[in-house]
Amino acid sequence: MSASDPRLAAAVAALRASDFARAAETLRALAAELPPAAMPWEMLARAEEGCGDRAAAAAALDRRLLLDKRDIGALLLRARLFEQDGDSRAASSFYQAALNQEAFAGGCPPPLRPLLDRGRQFIAASSARFTEHLFDTLGAPASPRIAMALDLLTGKRELFLQQPSVFYFPELPQRQFCDWREFPWLEPMLALVPEMRAELDAIEAGEERFDPYVTRHASRPAPNNPLLDDPAWSALWFWKGGEIVADNAARCPATMRALELAPLPRIDGRSPIAHWSRLLPGAHIRPHHGMLNTRLICHIPIRTAPGCSLRVGNEVREWVDGVPVVFDDSFEHEAKNAGDRSRTVLLFEIWRPEIADEERAQLARIFEAIGEFPE
Repeated sequence: MSASDPRLAAAVAALRASDFARAAETLRALAAELPPAAMPWEMLARAEEGCGDRAAAAAALDRRLLLDKRDIGALLLRARLFEQDGDSRAASSFYQAALNQEAFAGGCPPPLRPLLDRGRQFIAASSARFTEHLFDTLGAPASPRIAMALDLLTGKRELFLQQPSVFYFPELPQRQFCDWREFPWLEPMLALVPEMRAELDAIEAGEERFDPYVTRHASRPAPNNPLLDDPAWSALWFWKGGEIVADNAARCPATMRALELAPLPRIDGRSPIAHWSRLLPGAHIRPHHGMLNTRLICHIPIRTAPGCSLRVGNEVREWVDGVPVVFDDSFEHEAKNAGDRSRTVLLFEIWRPEIADEERAQLARIFEAIGEFPE
């Protein structure tokens, strides 16, 4: 149908004059003779709604959505009808579909933008009511995992999954943090913290031995990292690339005794790795992913400081005296020191406990083979 068709012009004029009965009569006649794709179904819906026939308005919009299931105008008008009928779930689903379409392709007619904004507000209010209903019905979560599941369901937290940058080992549990009490060898390591702290004090009182953690490699492009060559994030190594850093180890015997208690991986050219990791005030390690999901990273707090935090996925922790931190660094993670004192932890890696001994041996050979490949 041409936009200049006098019947269409008459229907438009009737709608503008709020003469919904005349507009509906004209548009119904057009619907009876025009191909469905040529029919302005949204106009008929507005006319039917103005006449008080909400079912007919919904039917007209449904006809439009049969032709184009992502028509943003029809989605918004259908959502409004469901909202007015008190069907919150249906309204939310249609509003969300319209918002998704707008985010993906745009194309919302300017007169409907206030309704798009209304949809955004409606979804937020509906989500809040839904969350309140759940917690009123269920009470306190029975476990941290239940609490996490409910937060994901209600949109309080974003879902993060393992995304190692180099090597992914399948079918491992998606756990951002582990309970340190699952690793009994950590308890005797904690007993050595006072001696390790004294070693740290002695090191820092003498010649500076910490080096920036992010450095250049002569045969590689410089890392695109704002902390490149920046001592705000620095390390003092005890094991690096599978080799003991003898000078540092000699100065810190208690730290080396502590590391002997941990089940450090043994991979030629790669592991163990262990160092003091220091964050100075103002340091921010930007969000990133570790190389592997076959390991866990352990932190023994040597010197804690207020205002320091570690986010792994959707969980945030602070370092607390006497509380080790064990996490999977293949999740997106970041660390900040928003305080006024430095924070230092003893950092080392261990195998994921879910990986069997024979798999560990094969994985070690895989990683060694990667390192042996001629460059």
